Amino acid sequence: MKLVCVVGPTGCGKTWLGVELAKMLGGEVVSCDSMQIYQGLDVGTAKVTPEETCGIPHHGVDILTPEKTFSVADFTALAGEY
Repeated sequence: MKLVCVVGPTGCGKTWLGVELAKMLGGEVVSCDSMQIYQGLDVGTAKVTPEETCGIPHHGVDILTPEKTFSVADFTALAGEY
């Protein structure tokens, strides 16, 4: 299994690159963004839109309501499910 990490600041093109790499490698995208995990926080996080995913599965996006806490331990457990 290959793991490719795309990192950088908000709005620099990580979503596009991640989708293109997933297409080329037959992969999926796992978001590691600390805020994209929360539902409704779309604008400030530049959250991926359904159109931008181009059908590539994206994990770790919009899975919790903002009043819920989420720790590194929670992320590690969730990532283990993928």
